[in-house]
Amino acid sequence: MTKTIAEINEKIASGNVCVVTAEEMSDIVDDIGAEKAAEEVDVVTTGTFGAMCSSGVFFNFGHSEIPIKITKMFMNDVEAYSGLAAVDSYLGATQISEKRGMKYGGAHVIEDLICGKEIEIVAHSYGTDCYPKKELTTTIKLEDLNQAIMVNPRNAYQRYDAATNGSKRIIHTYMGELLPDYKNVTYSGAGILSPLSNDPNYRTIGAGTKIFMGGAEGTIVGEGTQCSTASGYATLMTSANLKEMTKEYVNAACFEGYGTSLFLGIGVPIPILDAEMAQATAVRDKDIKVAVKDYSIGKRDRPAVRTADYEELRSGSILLNGKDVTTSCLSSFKKSREVAEELKRRIAAGTFSLGANTTALPPNQSAKPMKETNKAPAVRSIMSKKIITVNETAGIIEAARLMKQNERNHVSVVSLGKLVGIITSWDISKAVADGHTDTVGACMTKNVITCSPDETVDVAAKRLAEFKISAIPVIDGNQNVIGMLTSEHISKLFTRGKYE
Repeated sequence: MTKTIAEINEKIASGNVCVVTAEEMSDIVDDIGAEKAAEEVDVVTTGTFGAMCSSGVFFNFGHSEIPIKITKMFMNDVEAYSGLAAVDSYLGATQISEKRGMKYGGAHVIEDLICGKEIEIVAHSYGTDCYPKKELTTTIKLEDLNQAIMVNPRNAYQRYDAATNGSKRIIHTYMGELLPDYKNVTYSGAGILSPLSNDPNYRTIGAGTKIFMGGAEGTIVGEGTQCSTASGYATLMTSANLKEMTKEYVNAACFEGYGTSLFLGIGVPIPILDAEMAQATAVRDKDIKVAVKDYSIGKRDRPAVRTADYEELRSGSILLNGKDVTTSCLSSFKKSREVAEELKRRIAAGTFSLGANTTALPPNQSAKPMKETNKAPAVRSIMSKKIITVNETAGIIEAARLMKQNERNHVSVVSLGKLVGIITSWDISKAVADGHTDTVGACMTKNVITCSPDETVDVAAKRLAEFKISAIPVIDGNQNVIGMLTSEHISKLFTRGKYE
């Protein structure tokens, strides 16, 4: 049997619709099969609640008494893009405050507006005959705005790679804090409740599909940026009225060392048109697999350590390199479930009907990398390939002799062939001055800052500057030292001419 969206909407209007959440649908299909489930169930609700950085709001402020053509705009000290019409601006969720930095950003302004708080507006202009005003300062609330329309270029990833860290230091990313030596794994997404995972062929999700968004009724505009349907990593461009949203489903967040983001609740109703759709919405966490990638590698294509499914990730630990490693989710499954349940309640109550998918997501589309015409060279192209190491049990005199013989100020320290530290001429000088003749292991720096041979030089150079060091061991995926990169190598590169 088959159904149409119009027929399902008639059931919603008459109060005879059968609607269940994606969690419930999996059990129903297991119990009675896809054919019977398609006969009994009309709508399956999905939900996700996580950090969606690619979000923001278009504002129209109305014209001031003396008109102004805004060219630069700040909302609570957070810049909003104003290269639009005279009093229209777009505030991005990840834009950070000029004075408070990462502690406050566009996402916080959005949340403050939803909560009814006053926002300070500071606007600048060069002035024209028809827009003579050059400076404007005022305060506004959400109710004072003509329009506040959230338009998000990229939301609700179908799947999202998990993250780990193979380096020797803690790193801070949009995937949260990652501990060294693969000691934790973070992931994001609602798994069984994820909207696009419940319609993997995008039959009912596309431009025109009505959605639950931040507590408001919204719509899918079309494919999201970086939409990659070919690899099962589709995204959605979404829109809804900010004035109809609630704090319950829109939360600002700050990721240490990364910046601000916006946690947003999105729910998509899936019409069960036939048995194929019923089977698709019976997906379980074990069916959704993602790569666990090493985020310590400063490249677009980070290496995958292994593949894991959401059932494993949600269990609290996975096996990584022969060890049990703790997993944690950046998105909230509890809130995702609330989104799916609230959408189910609204449909059952007849207050939310389905919208037709007028334009499907493009099939077999892949996201392309940025075209770089002045690309920085890889570390391996300028590093010293002469490998000089010393065992941690060796004496410091041996380390000093190695430095002198090879005209080096840094020597990598190894144990069983793996990098465990670095010793410098300064470390040896301190030991001698203090009257110590300890082993290398007692004098070395243990928390070594390293880089990969495939990282670009500019990324490695930033690390040297950040940690105020002049050399960095280059290691492979097995913690073997394969070279050394120094500030002198980088200086010579720039002396020849940038990225020749």
